[in-house]
Amino acid sequence: MSKATGLREKTENDLVNRRQDLTEQLFKMRFQSATGALDDPQKVKGARREIARINTILREREIEAGKKAE
Repeated sequence: MSKATGLREKTENDLVNRRQDLTEQLFKMRFQSATGALDDPQKVKGARREIARINTILREREIEAGKKAE
């Protein structure tokens, strides 16, 4: 799992790709959880948190770009 400081150093394309990968992993983990095949349930929580961090950073950049445009 990446910390927010490590994520802030990445480009927007990298963040979007990482978010997409995590979303796909989360989808698969939910199925594994439903069937009882998930080894570590904490991975679901970690993936959700990292997705939230990425969304926050992308939103901060979007707001900052809007301020610069004005």
